[in-house]
Amino acid sequence: MARDEAESCSRVIADRTFATFDFAAFKAVHCYISIGKFNEVDTTFIFERMWRDFPNVRTAVPRVDNATGELEHFYYTKDTRMVENAWGISEPAGAERADPKDFDLVLVPLLCFDERGYRVGYGKGYYDRFLRECRADCIKAGLSFFPPVIEIRDIHVGDVPLDMFIMPNGVFRPE
Repeated sequence: MARDEAESCSRVIADRTFATFDFAAFKAVHCYISIGKFNEVDTTFIFERMWRDFPNVRTAVPRVDNATGELEHFYYTKDTRMVENAWGISEPAGAERADPKDFDLVLVPLLCFDERGYRVGYGKGYYDRFLRECRADCIKAGLSFFPPVIEIRDIHVGDVPLDMFIMPNGVFRPE
């Protein structure tokens, strides 16, 4: 997908995200920071709108703890100091730690997903371990440029299916 097409689709996904959820009802939303070189859905549009239209909703982002191989979570604002890690990914530095139990909504990155709600990520299981730490009523939504495939066959016991997926052409909810 060309960069300008990805940007256009990312804007549509952001608009659809705000049309899908009542952000005023949330206290804390967790969202990944897009990695440009991976051509992920650009979440900048989501963060900017949340900060502008929903200043009472706290936003949190992940950071990989290299010592444990787990995701850590930090509150993120437009003023958060960011540093680039060894892989060239921007991460928060010196921010307040966030508890996964506090999140009402988690927006999840993915490479693809299937009709049952399973996703393919980058293969390290970071998000599956993190999502198991969230409350049962936390909404887990994937952001995707593409519709679902029929089935991902290499599902593992620890894989956590998502509740819904937001795409440029609609919202998909697994049955």
